[in-house]
Amino acid sequence: MTPPTTRTWSRRGHTPVIRVRGRSRRRLSVAALLCYKAGEPSRLVYRPCPDARPDGRKSFSWKDYRDLIQNAHHQLGGPIVLVWDNLNTHLTAGMRRYIADRDWLTVFQLPPYAPDLNPVETIWSILRRTSLANRAFANPDDLVTTVRKGLRQLQYRHDVLDGCLTGTGLRTPP
Repeated sequence: MTPPTTRTWSRRGHTPVIRVRGRSRRRLSVAALLCYKAGEPSRLVYRPCPDARPDGRKSFSWKDYRDLIQNAHHQLGGPIVLVWDNLNTHLTAGMRRYIADRDWLTVFQLPPYAPDLNPVETIWSILRRTSLANRAFANPDDLVTTVRKGLRQLQYRHDVLDGCLTGTGLRTPP
């Protein structure tokens, strides 16, 4: 809920101030897959996960990632080669069993501490610098709405998605 800051303009001697009513321990987790298929525009598949869940969990479980991958498989209609970072949830026994049972899913792990090789990290950076910058959120629902709107706008910017993939070397420029 704490807003990221970016550059802004104001009259000389009057520093812009963003008022935040109070600190909140609420948060929002978002998982995303940046996908491409030869001859088709790049796609962004995402799923937000607010921390107000019935089971009390505040982040994604391996089952949530499983559902996201399954959803992407249905949307893309073909086999998936997944390049993943080393998040502990990605490495659980349940996730390894799920991957082993799917012949349409191939997974490669990124080396540890290599965010520059993960194109989704660039998506988060763009989102923080555009939709979320210099904005104080009134409540967690406002944050969720803003993140969804920002990601939806990015879904239609295929040039930006291609740039994120090209920047990591996973795709060559068209």
